[in-house]
Amino acid sequence: QVQLVESGGGLVQPGGSLRLSCVASGSIFRIIDMGWYRQAPGKQRELVASKNSGGGTNYADSVKGRFTISRDNAKNTVYLQMNSLKPEDTAVYYCNTRAYSRYDSWDDYWGQGTQVTVSS
Repeated sequence: QVQLVESGGGLVQPGGSLRLSCVASGSIFRIIDMGWYRQAPGKQRELVASKNSGGGTNYADSVKGRFTISRDNAKNTVYLQMNSLKPEDTAVYYCNTRAYSRYDSWDDYWGQGTQVTVSS
């Protein structure tokens, strides 16, 4: 089993910044990719940003230019730097990884979520 633990959420004013962190631990053979999703009240969960093992990134149109995803492979950690936050960014943010727990076994894993609230 691979475990993901998110941290860094909280309450911030519009225009402010937060950095989310997600640490992967457990039976990790190799991480394929990592990413961030979010789910706002009454809305479906959506992809925010992802980063694959080769360094490629994907961002939701709504966060391009404001959010940056990065990885520290040595620490099995992924970050989401969020700048110029807007009230519509308010959501529970979830870390996700696709990883091999054995040389021949992979799966998708999710963190417990961390609340981000953008409000004045």
